[in-house]
Amino acid sequence: MSFPLLRVENLSVSFTTYGQTVPVLHGVSLDVPARSQVALVGESGSGKTVTMKAIMGLLRQPPARITSGAIYYDGADLLTMPEKERLKLRGTAMSMVFQDPMSSLNPVFTIADQMATILKYADRRLGRVRSSRDRMQRVYDTLTQVRMRDPERVARAYPIELSGGMRQRVLIAMALLSETDLLIADEPGTALDVTTQAQILKLLKDLVEARGLALLMITHNLGVVRETCNSVYVMQKGVIVEKGETAAIFEAPAHDYTRSLIDAVPRLTGGRRFGTAGVPA
Repeated sequence: MSFPLLRVENLSVSFTTYGQTVPVLHGVSLDVPARSQVALVGESGSGKTVTMKAIMGLLRQPPARITSGAIYYDGADLLTMPEKERLKLRGTAMSMVFQDPMSSLNPVFTIADQMATILKYADRRLGRVRSSRDRMQRVYDTLTQVRMRDPERVARAYPIELSGGMRQRVLIAMALLSETDLLIADEPGTALDVTTQAQILKLLKDLVEARGLALLMITHNLGVVRETCNSVYVMQKGVIVEKGETAAIFEAPAHDYTRSLIDAVPRLTGGRRFGTAGVPA
């Protein structure tokens, strides 16, 4: 059987709290081929982040429980893989850019300390030997790749000393420290102003294309998807309700929910628009 780089197949997840079990994902299936840019789109609470955490092995079990399905990375089922082997993939072959830069960075350590620690553990998982000097050079080089003007100064800084856009660039740099093949970006730039967000998204797209990475973008904003991704999966209430090439989805959305998400994209001109609940936006 030929597999894409990432395949999620019939994934169902439930949560049990206070003795009550609630299903939150219902038979989710999606493919992320190598060197492709794929989006998983839906409003808050639709199940996007649960899907992402299941892929990365970050779901707390309990209260979460994967009740059915499989997650394949490069043909190997992550859900049946020994935890030690799965840990080797996380942060190396599979990396993440988290949504909120300030809460994702440790405020009491410098950027250099945090990046060097990530690289040290990645090297250990891969059985690779690298000197402290070589690690720091890798940190500087990666900060340069995310277009930091003074990487050595940034490396010496604490998170609070950096702007929101710079912190987001640091998170991207952290995800790219190792030879990553799959990058999962969870709402990158949503905490930033629109100009900085646009810069971050362009940077991310340029890096993904330059390195030949596969990207899975988790977002609620179809406007972002139009600029960054080739194909899209639309999720509502834990179900994939539509999938297809991005251009085709925008040209002729088949599902009412997809149409409402497109209508929710801000426009400079046009008449009255409606949000996903049918109320004027």
